[in-house]
Formats: sequence, structure tokens, C-alpha cells
Amino acid sequence: MTVREQIEITEVGILSKYACTSIDEAGTQRDVPEDKCPYRTEFQRDRDRILHCNSFRRLKRKTQVFLSPVGDHYRTRLTHTLEVAQIARTIARGMRMNEDLTEAIALGHDLGHSPFGHCGEKTLNEICPYGFKHYMQSVRVVEKLEKKGKGLNLTHAVRNGIECHTNLVADTKEGNIVRLADTIAYINHDIEDSIRAGILKPNDLPMDCVKVLGNTKTKRITTLIASVIEHGPYEIDFAPEIRKAHDALKSFMFAKVYTNPAAKQEEQKAELLVKKLYSYFIENSRLLPDEYRVIMKETDADRAVCDYISGMSDEYAVDLYTELFVPKFWK
Repeated sequence: MTVREQIEITEVGILSKYACTSIDEAGTQRDVPEDKCPYRTEFQRDRDRILHCNSFRRLKRKTQVFLSPVGDHYRTRLTHTLEVAQIARTIARGMRMNEDLTEAIALGHDLGHSPFGHCGEKTLNEICPYGFKHYMQSVRVVEKLEKKGKGLNLTHAVRNGIECHTNLVADTKEGNIVRLADTIAYINHDIEDSIRAGILKPNDLPMDCVKVLGNTKTKRITTLIASVIEHGPYEIDFAPEIRKAHDALKSFMFAKVYTNPAAKQEEQKAELLVKKLYSYFIENSRLLPDEYRVIMKETDADRAVCDYISGMSDEYAVDLYTELFVPKFWK
């Protein structure tokens, strides 16, 4: 018996009947069949492929809320992803769901996020005829763009969880756990970053939310995680009172931070930069990197240019814009 087979037997014995195990035929299906690994389950393999891919490494230089903030302690898209994975695994463990599947979905959920956060996403959605949603682009990354067009050949359950992590119901309980872990993570770490940036003060938070959820990041996250676990496996959600406080705190963050002029003062420049790069490569598509010229031949220039720009880190996009449009001094 291989190590993988022993793990699979253990999963069946200890996981909830609602969990997606590593022998689930529908969940573990890949577009291209592969031989089994003797040591890792299907979902462990997916997690490892995501962790080692180029798109995952680029997350370290992609905006979470504040555009390329000066300071080591502000979140990036990568640190956000790691926090989501930690919260999701804690919930999965508490509910006896599949931790490996949960972690794989969490690590891959933002692989397709554009540079400059939701500003970049909104801009690409406006100018690309195909539209642009980061969760759909994350699926495209793992199915098509990674490994120079080969994709990562992930299982159905992981791809479905990535696609549904924003506002859809996933096929698995693990996928729905990641959807909640994502919002638990970003609301609470964005509060912390906003206080650090001077956008908020601790006593600005709505008192009715604080009384229910807690007056520190740790207390709020603990309350939210506990509520998901205790709410039961039938429906992956918070208890009604916790859901009400969570939604009110989320609305507060949208009103006070996510649309705050002080936090968003550079976004007009980022929007202009994305539009300028997009139009430039539409007009000069021959200058696209080889892998994106292949995409252009398969579809068209809009699809290829959108894929190229959405994969850029903030820093790479700014450097490329400078190279193309900012005059160099004669030396």
C-alpha cells in the first residue's frame, strides 16, 4: 500500500460525510488524466502546483488595498492569500472537512488578480470586450496561462472552488469555506492596514459590530471562525447574528476605506496606466511576449493583451509604462 493510499483511507475514516475526499471521482477529475502519485493525494498535488507556479510568486508585488505601500507591514495580495489559507484550514479542521482541498483553493483563489487591485480589475473589465473578473481569470491562469499555455491541469474541485470564491456557491463544502475565509481575512486585515495608514482609528469601528465580533482583529477573526464551525456543515455560513454584524462591518469598510479618497488617491493614475498599456499592445501586438502571441493567434489581440496585463505585478506594469512612455535623459 502506498503512502497516498494510506492517506486516502485515513481521510475516509476521519473526515465528515460532507467532506470531499481524495477518492471522490467527480472532485478529483482532471481534464488530462494522470498517473497517481505514490506519496501525495490529488489535492496535495494541486496545492503544490499552485505554490510553485509563477503566478503565485507574482502575488507578492500585487496590491491588496493600498497601491504599492511604503512599509513592510502592509498586506500584499500574497500575504492576503496566506492569511486566507490559514483561516480556511482552521475552519476545515474544525468541521472535519478536507484541509488539503481547502488549502489548494485558498492558495489559488487570487492567482488571476490584476495589478493595482480592484482598480485594475475594474479598468480591464471596462476596456476588454471579454470583460474581466479576477476569479474567472484565476481559473484561466490555472487552466491555460501557466506553464506557457499548458496550464496546471488541476482537479475539478479546486478549479470550481477558485471560480466560486467571490459570490457563488461552490460544489464542495471546502470551496464555500474559502469564500467565507476570504471575506474574514480581508475585512479584518484591511482594518489593521487602514489604522496603520491613518485612514481609520480603532474607535471609528461601529460599536454594534464591535460588541458582537470583538474589539481586536484576533477576537473578530476568532468569533467569525467559531461561528462558521458551530453553524454546522449543512450550510457553510455564519450564525444569523454574526452574519448581520459581519455584513455591517463590511459595509462600513466599503464606505470608509474602499472608496476613501485618501486611500484611493493614486487610482486614477493606475487606471490611466492600464488603459495606456492596453491600447499600446493592441496597436503593437507583435511586441507581445511569445506565449501571448500564441494566444492572439488562437483568439485575438484583446484576449492576449488582457491576459498579459492582468498577469503583471504593480512594479512590472509601472516599469514597463516608464520604459514605453517616459522620455529618457541623454547620458
